[in-house]
Amino acid sequence: MFRALVVEQHEGKSHASLQTLDDAQLPEGDVTVRVAHSTLNYKDALAITGQGPVVRKFPMVPGIDLAGTVEASSHAAFRPGDQVLLNGFGVGEVHWGGLSQRARLSGDWQLPLPAPLTTLQAMSVGTAGYTAMLCVMALERYGITPGQGEILVTGANGGVGSFAIGILAQRGYTVVASTGRMAEAARLKQLGASEVIDRATLSAPGKPLGKERWAGVVDSVGSHTLVNACASTRYGGAVAACGLAQGLDFPATVAPFILRGVALLGVDSVYAPRALREQAWAILARDMQEVIGQVAETIPLSGAADAAAALLRGEIKGRVVVDVNA
Repeated sequence: MFRALVVEQHEGKSHASLQTLDDAQLPEGDVTVRVAHSTLNYKDALAITGQGPVVRKFPMVPGIDLAGTVEASSHAAFRPGDQVLLNGFGVGEVHWGGLSQRARLSGDWQLPLPAPLTTLQAMSVGTAGYTAMLCVMALERYGITPGQGEILVTGANGGVGSFAIGILAQRGYTVVASTGRMAEAARLKQLGASEVIDRATLSAPGKPLGKERWAGVVDSVGSHTLVNACASTRYGGAVAACGLAQGLDFPATVAPFILRGVALLGVDSVYAPRALREQAWAILARDMQEVIGQVAETIPLSGAADAAAALLRGEIKGRVVVDVNA
């Protein structure tokens, strides 16, 4: 028997509750994991509250991240006792996820937990930190270097934004953080931001081209914020886009791309290839120990539903780790 947060749908409305289940109810998979920690992401919050069409079939155990220990495996890559982590692959949407004490999953979706990370540290990073790392890697592959100028990070108080600031600063970049919570400016500067600006300067409709400022951008917001970030990116710069906190729309012109040669780099964390995942996690495990300790708080599984609602109200800063056994 094990505990899990289960989202069910009745008469078109979603409801999340903490339930006791048994192994026979677990979905198909070739690796069974005793989960130690999961996380609470924006997508998880939408799934738990029913405020977004994230869950594709019911009942569903949400949680797009998990880390724990293999209990049983018929997959060639894993044996009982191995520590593993997982991000994405539709887990928590179409396949039961990590907000549970046990999970049964495809071994193809999992990675060995990279040393020296613990399961708690790995979930302090979670999809948010892993996505931030993919964004920085995308900018670096494009050729953006610290000497080229300032890097804008939007949605700076969120999980992706917080990690992006720390990663970029650790790698020598000058970071400008954009946030709607200016009261958190001191925290963002502690993470490594050299300047903090109000998101209102970016979130309203703007001009097709603005004054050139950013050598690169990490954007988790979308909509007008992404448009204005592109419009103010310097000639030959690049924008890594990975989120839609403001909206899915992109009400832009082609001006930044054809007049300044700005590159818009799409970053997907859900189905990123294994080699790219391994590279991102290896860098995080090797270089980001100090940042990992600054951006997360831990809650018990019983607190996940309330925390999901708080996250959507904009009351959560940084990362939320869920101790599924607490």
